[in-house]
Amino acid sequence: MKLLCLNLWGGQVYKPLLEFIKQQKDVDIFCFQEVMQSSVSKFSNKAKTDVYNDLSKILKNYTGFLATPILSGFDLKEKVDFDLKFGQATFVKKGIKVVSDETYFVYGQKGPVSFWKIEKNTRRYLDIPRNMQCLVIDQGNKKILIGNLHGFWMPVSKKDSPHRIRQSNKIREIFDQHPGPKILCGDFNLRPETKSMKILEENMRNLIVEYGIESTRSKHHRRTNKYADYIMVSADIKINRFEAMDAHVSDHLPLLLEFSV
Repeated sequence: MKLLCLNLWGGQVYKPLLEFIKQQKDVDIFCFQEVMQSSVSKFSNKAKTDVYNDLSKILKNYTGFLATPILSGFDLKEKVDFDLKFGQATFVKKGIKVVSDETYFVYGQKGPVSFWKIEKNTRRYLDIPRNMQCLVIDQGNKKILIGNLHGFWMPVSKKDSPHRIRQSNKIREIFDQHPGPKILCGDFNLRPETKSMKILEENMRNLIVEYGIESTRSKHHRRTNKYADYIMVSADIKINRFEAMDAHVSDHLPLLLEFSV
């Protein structure tokens, strides 16, 4: 099976992004982050407000699953006059049995968004609740848990914090309950050397480290952090291929995993 993981950046590299996804005909499972959905179809803060609809149109041979809190009155940075869903989406090729689809809040809870106020900084950061989308698929009579995560971001970018430690412990608790093969993927917003990552690495293989991936960020990323995205697997997942694809259709690079159980 093939799984592709990508933070869409809200669809800011819009046409190349959709064309890239169209070309991935042999992918069985797409795990996307920063997916927006709204009854309003427009570009707001450079992102497409209903990119989930666009994905559904080009992925007709897939079943889509959307896991999104509602940003009532906000896009990623500014006020808008409509409600906007923002979160993860997983598309599974038709013919693959999906046993269950659950969403777990790993940071914050369902409800209104708020702002972080940073001392000695006039900027405010939108404090968005974070959930993990978990699908269980049936493959060869084995049930595989696939977690699609977009981790807590600010105010301390990608470093350890009490929030991130709690988030990682919640994720571990959820994953430890599944006895079969497991895959955790997404934009974790964590540096590889953090304690928060070490918690997730217990009983899981970190393929970014194992395969010596030097960066998961594309040419559109203007900051110095080279890592945000990860795919982690349990020991009973056989890796046939893993790579960060050279496709600059977001500020993140797509991660491609070919695996079997």
